Amino acid sequence: MVLGFSIALIVFSVLLVVLVLLHKGKGGGLSDMFGGGALSTGGGSAVAERNLDRITIIIGLAWFACIVVLGLLIKVKG
Repeated sequence: MVLGFSIALIVFSVLLVVLVLLHKGKGGGLSDMFGGGALSTGGGSAVAERNLDRITIIIGLAWFACIVVLGLLIKVKG
């Protein structure tokens, strides 16, 4: 059980790093990567950023839940 949550935590950690790096910073973000930088007034890039925000929040919550469950399992086991 602990091994399963540990693997899930590693997967969620890698996903979270990738998703955060895809976000728009000072330069471009996900929208510029796919050619949306030229169309800064287009609605498609805003939709992509919003969806990226939602996915990042969901993965972040799953990451946090994994940490809490692992902490409880290790506390009960040890």
